Amino acid sequence: MSSVLYDAPGPKARARSRVISVVGILLVAGVLLWLILAMGAPKPSANGAVQPGLWDPTRWDVFTDVQVWRSLGQGVLATLSMAGVAAVFALIIGVLFSFGRSADHKAIRIPTTIILEFVRGLPVLLMMLFILLVFATGAYWAGVAALAIYNGAIIGEALRAGIQSLPRGQREAGLAIGLTPLATRFRIEFPQAFRQMLPIIIAQLVVLLKDTSLAFIVGYSELLRVGVKNLPDFFGNRYAFSFFLVVLAIYLAMNLSLSWFARFIARRSGPKSGKLVEPEPTLTPKDTLSSTRGSYSTGDAGGPGTF
Repeated sequence: MSSVLYDAPGPKARARSRVISVVGILLVAGVLLWLILAMGAPKPSANGAVQPGLWDPTRWDVFTDVQVWRSLGQGVLATLSMAGVAAVFALIIGVLFSFGRSADHKAIRIPTTIILEFVRGLPVLLMMLFILLVFATGAYWAGVAALAIYNGAIIGEALRAGIQSLPRGQREAGLAIGLTPLATRFRIEFPQAFRQMLPIIIAQLVVLLKDTSLAFIVGYSELLRVGVKNLPDFFGNRYAFSFFLVVLAIYLAMNLSLSWFARFIARRSGPKSGKLVEPEPTLTPKDTLSSTRGSYSTGDAGGPGTF
């Protein structure tokens, strides 16, 4: 297969690309190795004492305490609690936004568009602080409301795009069988758009899970606050880096699990590929004639043929 945009690389170009790739990988590995060794080397403090390196066992012995893991587990549950409740409300708000954004009446569509664009332009942290200071809801519900409203606006726009991408015949078929425009939107168009946009919605829920760390600022004891502030304040700052790495690993595990689930859903909801489909047999005029008139037999010699 010939390339349209550029010529295919020759043997020398491919060999040069392999050499450059190997050199780049070695450079990156060397920098990472130097960084790991530098972080593990002892360092003198301001008073002249020598501080152990970041990989020293004395900086990690705190994790033998069961109370540490119990506190981290409570932080994980607090994070998942906020993310789960906010995700449910975000889906509901997203459905409402998608219906209002794609409504036929301007009296509904224009105000919904203004509200949606306003919400999308606000930082999530600013929205949390506004809800906390104005409505005095507490840190938990301020975080839930801000995450639900912001991510609901993003999900609503994705659902609206999915509805508009459907063929016009879907809506016309619903109206033709006697459904109202709202019933057609809800029973015919919306299920197809939701299935089509499900990977994007799950990816946005991953963003929602990561944004729960912003509740650290408003005083909610989620995973980041527990692992980066509460535990180091209690056990000492010498464990701050250790707690940071553990919290980082927990966040990566949660987010990568959701990302894998999003890719799995994308493969399941996408078109099936890689399967051979046998072509339908092509009918010739002779086959068409025989299928419509039946088979002809000549009968006895000299006798008339019969169908």
